[in-house]
Amino acid sequence: MYICFAEYRIKPEHRASYLSFADELVQSANGSFIVYEGTDQPSLFVELWTAHTEEQADRIKKERCSERSPWRRADSWVQGGREKVHVWTFRPVIPAPADAAPPR
Repeated sequence: MYICFAEYRIKPEHRASYLSFADELVQSANGSFIVYEGTDQPSLFVELWTAHTEEQADRIKKERCSERSPWRRADSWVQGGREKVHVWTFRPVIPAPADAAPPR
């Protein structure tokens, strides 16, 4: 299982707009990703997208970073703008036990 991970800080004055917007995207994506907010750092958000292969994770990352991505609408809400949206792909280095539940 691979993870595509996006991280950014939303300006406090845009937090409510961002939450509404992100909720729309999550609902329309039928659970293909989850958005989290930092408990120690309010307004710091991460998106976690799961993929079965590295190629699928790369496609997710490419789409998330593309000019046509619906997420581009939120760029002006990010502290520092688009340059401060960080997107990475992670691969497993220690396999999960066979009976472990898959991440959601």
